[in-house]
Amino acid sequence: MTAAKPSVLLVTDLAYQARGRRYCDEDIQLSARLREDFDLALCHPLDAAALLDHFDLVLVRNSGPVLNYRAAYERFREQALDRGTRVYNQLTGSADQAGKQYLLDLTATGHPVIPTVDRVADLDRLPVVPEYVVKPKLGADSIGLRVVPRERLDTVAQARDVLIQPLVPFRYEVSFYFVDDAFQYALHAPDPERRWHLEPYEPTAADLEFAQSFIAWNSIEHGIQRVDACRTPEGELLLVELEDLNPYLSLDLVDPAVRDRFVDALKAALHAFVRSS
Repeated sequence: MTAAKPSVLLVTDLAYQARGRRYCDEDIQLSARLREDFDLALCHPLDAAALLDHFDLVLVRNSGPVLNYRAAYERFREQALDRGTRVYNQLTGSADQAGKQYLLDLTATGHPVIPTVDRVADLDRLPVVPEYVVKPKLGADSIGLRVVPRERLDTVAQARDVLIQPLVPFRYEVSFYFVDDAFQYALHAPDPERRWHLEPYEPTAADLEFAQSFIAWNSIEHGIQRVDACRTPEGELLLVELEDLNPYLSLDLVDPAVRDRFVDALKAALHAFVRSS
């Protein structure tokens, strides 16, 4: 008798419109590959909480910014934690899963991140530049982000729950993609004005050490994470974001062999998670 496949609930919003990317295409293609190893069903994030009990594992993929369904997400999260549901990504993340507070924490501890404060009174901790980025602590996908001249910060950034960062020049942005703690591939945007026009990137040993330090810092054993960084004119990498909830993977932009290795790594990680106690 053939052993039953583990069952996976893939949480995705196929209708979500993202700038410069087609989230739905990625999840359609990924789900087709995962069906080779799992009994798979797709659901919208608003329906996930009601379906938890019927699957061995819940895989959260391109489900869109949680801001769009905050109450439903909190209900899903609470029920999954109460029931001990295996959720991939694991719900223990300290980065984007919990908002942007981690950028403040990492700044305070001297990690290589874009310097970040949350009060105008703390501007002396930041480099003096003509313009600053002001964005919500619970923001995502650039929602609510504003570029503000220094002289206007007093009036614009008085709201609670915002972050203030210097608008730093950079040569390019680069993203590193991990399954659990294993590096898979990297992509970069050579043109700073075109964030999602990505090309394959061959990281150096120092680049990987940088990216892996943030994977080690975060508290996720099971999950896909994307480390986003920018390269300064001096050559330093600074963390922009650690996406540990539902990172878009840009799988259509990598070599087919790299994509196959990623899918194989994800399948192996999901199988291991299902078998874990």
